[in-house]
Amino acid sequence: MSVTDHRRLGAAIGAALLTLAVAGCSGLGRNAVGTISYGTERDALVTVSNPSVNGCHRLAPSGATVVVNNTMIDMVLYRNRDCSGSETIYLPTTLTDSIVPGAQPWRSYTLVH
Repeated sequence: MSVTDHRRLGAAIGAALLTLAVAGCSGLGRNAVGTISYGTERDALVTVSNPSVNGCHRLAPSGATVVVNNTMIDMVLYRNRDCSGSETIYLPTTLTDSIVPGAQPWRSYTLVH
């Protein structure tokens, strides 16, 4: 192998390792990278930056009618304030969920890690 081939191989390996490190950062650092934004029934807009991947997170007391997941981790939304119950929705990264008219708002969420 020539010096140029070694450099290319080294660059490719470095890029692959960097990709793996970035993909694993959320679990290791215990924070999701990005923001979660939601709107309430009272038309307030709330944005949470880099939330912890651990535990249950409560939304505003009035709940959320629309949730935007701009993190690098999927999330699960719950109707109850303690992340319990059977009415949930799985919200993948970079997607948005809006409740249908007459439905109860989302009141808490967990992050999938």
